[in-house]
Amino acid sequence: MATTELGAALRRWRDQVSPETAGLPAGGHRRAAGLRREELAQLAGISVDYVTRLEQGRATSPSPQVVEALARALRLTSDGRAHLFQLAGLVPPGPEKVPAYITPSIQRMLDRLAGTPVVVFDAAWTQLLANPLYTALMGEWHGNDLNAVWRSFLGTGTRVRHTPESRSALRAAQVADLRRTAGRYPADQRLQHLVSQLRAKSAEFDDLWESGTVGRHESARKTIDHPHVGALTLDCDVLVVAGNDLRIMIYTAEPGSQDAERLALLAVIGTQALTG
Repeated sequence: MATTELGAALRRWRDQVSPETAGLPAGGHRRAAGLRREELAQLAGISVDYVTRLEQGRATSPSPQVVEALARALRLTSDGRAHLFQLAGLVPPGPEKVPAYITPSIQRMLDRLAGTPVVVFDAAWTQLLANPLYTALMGEWHGNDLNAVWRSFLGTGTRVRHTPESRSALRAAQVADLRRTAGRYPADQRLQHLVSQLRAKSAEFDDLWESGTVGRHESARKTIDHPHVGALTLDCDVLVVAGNDLRIMIYTAEPGSQDAERLALLAVIGTQALTG
């Protein structure tokens, strides 16, 4: 990192933020549309002299608190914030909590997949949203069972068919992926509580956690024993949303197969039992 790069970036970002965007009055004669140094200093809670020295490359090693305050004052995106930390020679701190926000664009995508079983999890594998066809396929979850890892180790059961080997592989992958998440969000108290409860209540989870493996829950092919339409063997793909750290799980059937026919029938009957 060169301090001149940091200074140039600060000046460029400052020029791009209007006073109105920053919640400041826009009155008076202004040579440029962006923020003045005095205004940036006010918004960031630092001295004008320090802002000047940063922009001129005369100040070195700003603290993480100063960089965070500047990023907030400049209304930077998450990528811009990370870049500012890197220019300052710092590692950007991760968010404190596991993200649980489903953006409007992701919601629109889910709406377009109404004929496909889709469920959205956060990075700790807690279910955030399931469309009606997923609920019809897998059933409805409540309480602790909304978390897929809890459900796998301590839940009351699932419609997914498992061999002992496939169940062990799934659980190992879930614990490894949860460990990765815990490393990214060490300050998330809900995540800490989930892990501590799983370790206390499941010896298998505790052993896997102690093993220290780090991995990812991958896509797979699953057979679901449905009480009304019979067995469906479906491809289960897991898509990770960059930036939001969400997992979108999508189930699809081979076109023209008996599984596709049964999935279509399930879409018609929904969560209602067959009658007659």
